[in-house]
Amino acid sequence: MSTAPRSKTLDDILQEFSQHRQLMQEELQKVIIGQTDVIEQLFAAIFTRGHCLLEGVPGLAKTLMVSTVARILDVGFKRVQFTPDLMPSDITGTNVLDEDENGRRHFRFVEGPIFTNILLADEINRTPPKTQAALLQAMQEREVSVGQETYQLPEPFFTIATQNPIEQEGTYPLPEAQLDRFMFNIKVGYPTAPEEEQILLATTRSEKPEVRKVLSGRAIVNIQKLVASVAVSEYVVKYVARLVRATRPKDPESPKYVAELVDWGAGPRAGQFLIQGGKALAAMDGRFSVSLNDIRRIAVPVLRHRIATNFQAQADGLTSEDVVARLVAEIPEPEIPKLVK
Repeated sequence: MSTAPRSKTLDDILQEFSQHRQLMQEELQKVIIGQTDVIEQLFAAIFTRGHCLLEGVPGLAKTLMVSTVARILDVGFKRVQFTPDLMPSDITGTNVLDEDENGRRHFRFVEGPIFTNILLADEINRTPPKTQAALLQAMQEREVSVGQETYQLPEPFFTIATQNPIEQEGTYPLPEAQLDRFMFNIKVGYPTAPEEEQILLATTRSEKPEVRKVLSGRAIVNIQKLVASVAVSEYVVKYVARLVRATRPKDPESPKYVAELVDWGAGPRAGQFLIQGGKALAAMDGRFSVSLNDIRRIAVPVLRHRIATNFQAQADGLTSEDVVARLVAEIPEPEIPKLVK
C-alpha cells in the first residue's frame, strides 16, 4: 500500500535553505579565503533584495568575490567600471534611431548593463554625481526611465558597489540619499596571517578552482519570499526602534554622548534594514524568528553609513562604528510585559 508523499513543512524548507546557503559558502570559499563576516552580510543582502557597498583597500578581492557569487548563482551578471567620463546612458541604455526596409524611422531602446540580475558598480565614487544618480531609481523602484518610457528591471536585481577608502583624489563622494539605499556598508579587512599564506599558495598556482551553480534566479526569488515570512516579535521591533532612535542627537531618549559626537542619525530605513537583515540571519541559521542577537550582529554594517559624526568625534579619534558599537552594548532590551493572573 503506497503512501502519499509528505508535504514540506516550514521547518523542512528552512533547513533546506540553510543547507543551500552552506553549499554556497563552501563553493565561494574555493576562491575566496576567509572574509566569513563579509560573505554572510553579502548573502543576507541577496536574500532580502538589498544592495551592498563594499569598501576596502585595493587587492582584497572585492571584485573577485562579487563575480564568484554571480558564478555560484545561475543569474545574469554585468560589471561596470565607473570612470569620470561615464555617462548615465552608459548604464541605463539609450534610444537609437532605426530605419526599416520601407524607409520609416523609429526609435528603438538599447538596454544598458543595468538590465541584469547582479550589477557590479566598480569604484562607484570615481564617477560624477549625475552618473551616480542614474542608479537611484533602479536601486529603489527596480525600474529605469528613459525618455517617456519606463522599463522594469529583471528579478532578482542587486547593485553591489565597491569603493576604495584610501585614494580620494578625483573622487565624488556618494550623496547621503544614495548611501541610504545601500542596505549594508561592508568593510573588507585584511586577511589573517594563516589566511594570507593560503591566498599566496592558492593564487600562484596555474590551475584555477571551478565552482558549481547552486541557486537559480527563480529559487532566489522564492528564498526572498521565505525570508520575508520569518517572524519578528513586537519585542524585537521595540528594540530596533529604540536602537535607531538612539542614534539621533536631538531625540530626548538618546544618550548624552550621541548629542556630543553625532551631527545627524539614522532614518526609518535603517530600522527596516535591521529587521530584514535579522530575518536573513535567522533563516540562514534555520530558525523561525529573529532574535536580538541577530539585530546586534547586523547593526554595524546597517548603521555605520547612516550616522554622521562631528568634529568633536574626529578630534577624539572616534568613528560612526565606535558610536554604533557603544549603542549596541548599552541600549537596554525592552521589558517583557508580565502576564496578569
